[in-house]
Amino acid sequence: MVVEARDRVGGRTLTAPVAGGSVDLGAQWLGPGQERALGLAEELGVELFRQHIEGRKLLEFDGELRTYRGLLPRIPMLALADLGASIQRLERMARKIPLQDPMSAERAAELDAISIAEWIARNVRTEAARTMLRIAIQAIFAIELKSISLLFFLHYTHAGGSFTRLAEVREGAQTFRLKGGAQQLSERLAERLGEELRLRSPVVGIEQGSEGVELRVGAGEGGELLRCRYSILALAPSLVGRIPIAPALPPERRLLGDGMQMGSVIKSVIVYDRPFWREQGFSGEAVSSGAPLRMVFDDCEHDASLAALVAFTVGEDVGPLREGGGLAGRRAAVVEHLVQLFGPEAGEPVDYVDHDWSDDVWSGGGYAGVMPPRLLSQVGDALRAPVGRLHFAGTETATRWCGYLDGAIEAGERAAAEIIARLGEA
Repeated sequence: MVVEARDRVGGRTLTAPVAGGSVDLGAQWLGPGQERALGLAEELGVELFRQHIEGRKLLEFDGELRTYRGLLPRIPMLALADLGASIQRLERMARKIPLQDPMSAERAAELDAISIAEWIARNVRTEAARTMLRIAIQAIFAIELKSISLLFFLHYTHAGGSFTRLAEVREGAQTFRLKGGAQQLSERLAERLGEELRLRSPVVGIEQGSEGVELRVGAGEGGELLRCRYSILALAPSLVGRIPIAPALPPERRLLGDGMQMGSVIKSVIVYDRPFWREQGFSGEAVSSGAPLRMVFDDCEHDASLAALVAFTVGEDVGPLREGGGLAGRRAAVVEHLVQLFGPEAGEPVDYVDHDWSDDVWSGGGYAGVMPPRLLSQVGDALRAPVGRLHFAGTETATRWCGYLDGAIEAGERAAAEIIARLGEA
């Protein structure tokens, strides 16, 4: 049985109707190397199409607008060399971090004791290169760099192949989109469950004993008890930490719930009557050191029947955008920034929709849980270790592509295999 708090399946995927089409307000991209997610899409009959990347990209850097092609933007030559060398050094370091057990790496405790922000301040020489790294890392993690352990950063990027692969669109983590949206992966799987899927059923308490697990589902008079032999908690660690569990979880597991922070992100989709940026020779991709937008991508449907841009507000910029006067205020601020980037035609959208993942009670933020300095050293292998009859899944527990759809699938398969093995022993 699947017990789901929301009135829908899909978790951190969310496909919403807009202007006669559909857009993803949550996870939406797949890339080479994500064999589980690509295989699931094929199994379920969900077609893929490539993210539009043809044309010039935009960089808004210290108030100045520039265009470029390729991965690295046009910044001063010394800074560009510094940026390239810094990325290569981080990727060499990441390849040395064991995916199954990052704390077994050489100098693991030392790497975990500092943030990626501290590493950049000590090792990247030019301000322009430091700024570009901050922008890219914020775009990947949706959190301020001081809150990311260097060891966690290295493990996370190694799990995704490389820092370059996570940041790149062409043959990177943002290569493919799903026709009809990413949420349909969960929706099509859910069709197989029938009455074994329980929506609108938040778990408000868990008690486990030697014979099984008891879940208290729903609050008040409408609540009920569900009993099972084993339970998988496929939640971000911070959400696990909100559920009263008896007996209490081990200290290391409780530390995860208290310390593993979710990022902050508002994802906005802005719909136009036509893809005017393509007509002007732009790909739709933009990177900004300003506010409120950090990244923008082309978000048109595969047949261009819906013309849209998708924009991301992350980290500390989320608060001011959230407080700017509701949906109308957010729309005005996002559109104003798009006009700075793409010109006056960006000021005439025909529709707008967004989702504030930090305000989503059943997600607690996005895109995934992040470990601050020193947390990994304290929790060891508690992220995936079962506690009695409780097992743990969710993309944060993956060893490859953690934080991504592919990692979520790996985590589910691993947790299922653990229980299948225990049932076989019974």
